[in-house]
Amino acid sequence: MPRVLRFRSRWASAAAGLSVLASALAGCGGGGGAGPAVLDWYNFPDDSGALQQAADRCGQRSGGRYTIRYNKLPRGADGQRQQLVRRMAAHDAGVDILGLDVTWPAEFAEAGWIREWTGATAERATADTLDAAVRTATWRGRLYAVPYNSNTQLLWYREDLVPAPPATWAELLAKAKELAGEGKPHLVEIQGAQYEGLTVWFNTLVTSAGGSILTPDARAPSLGTPAVTAAAVMRDLADSVAADPSLANQMEDQNRLAMESGTAAFELNYPFVYPSMKANRPDLFPHFRWAPYPAVTAGRPASVTIGGIDLAVGAFSRHPGLAAEATLCLRDRDNQLTNALEGGLPPSLRGLYTAPELVSSYPFAADVLAALDSASVRPPTPAYQNVSIAVSHALSPPSGIRPEQDVAGLRGQIQAALGSKGLIP
Repeated sequence: MPRVLRFRSRWASAAAGLSVLASALAGCGGGGGAGPAVLDWYNFPDDSGALQQAADRCGQRSGGRYTIRYNKLPRGADGQRQQLVRRMAAHDAGVDILGLDVTWPAEFAEAGWIREWTGATAERATADTLDAAVRTATWRGRLYAVPYNSNTQLLWYREDLVPAPPATWAELLAKAKELAGEGKPHLVEIQGAQYEGLTVWFNTLVTSAGGSILTPDARAPSLGTPAVTAAAVMRDLADSVAADPSLANQMEDQNRLAMESGTAAFELNYPFVYPSMKANRPDLFPHFRWAPYPAVTAGRPASVTIGGIDLAVGAFSRHPGLAAEATLCLRDRDNQLTNALEGGLPPSLRGLYTAPELVSSYPFAADVLAALDSASVRPPTPAYQNVSIAVSHALSPPSGIRPEQDVAGLRGQIQAALGSKGLIP
């Protein structure tokens, strides 16, 4: 990846440590009589106000050296990626800080669109940070982004229906069948639509069964028996009474709404469902509980796919030193705590999971941390988008899955996906 290597020396000189940021500023076009540099930060749209607070707070802390302009990307992940890819392909110097889904750093690094973190800044960027989160920001052994927040799924359930949560998928389906026989709410809500959520479900099941979608070097499909087992679990749910009638169209928010409607007993989802249930169904909220994600095999804990956002510095930024400093500020303790409490997004900083301020609002903090400590990452490859599309197409709808045949066909589709560039949408 020659372009990435070319940017490495520029990044090392501009951001080898925060002590040289002031001198780097003069060469990057900021400061002097022109006033503070304006750093453009592109990130997902946040309705809570947490991201804008972080941008304002960091600008104030800069001592007049920079301000941060928070630019909201489209709501959908595909639209976010599309806008960032087009801007970076055009060498847009107005993109200083990029908010990247955890599946994108490899693609953007390989293209030479984001700068490597080295030296003191890399140490600060990874201090007290969850290992799985750091892996999402790393490509070919080099750090190209800073984990901003993390995310993981838990099993959420109705304690008034299920006093003890099921520990495995087999137990989950058996309990749903039992509830159905009693005429009680029994559905298991999960992401079954043909999109990224379906790939995440499959990846979690594959890794929980001891396998992986790609080989360790990410150059070929791995799959094998664990993938067949994972596909069978998906098919078994889809063919059972536990399946929501609209499973093939279900995404995270539809899962949340179904649980809040009272028709479901379980959902596999992210922590945002907790404050939502509290606000929307105060009558059900006292019975709303959480547990670890179900295991595929008894005695072997699940390895849940990590989510979240990584922050990267644009390769064509006019202010790389300031952008690095601002990025570290945006993801510092205070801003991550605000993001968790107001935005509902789990932190990437380990120390926050025992902070009294977080635990009081996140009574499931220890469970989230445990899930993140054993988390799996999605296949790290610049062609991830193509791999994900191949997986979601092969396994949709879940009720039509033929485990052995579909996994066999998926091998060829993934091999073809890996041969593509995976850059321009």
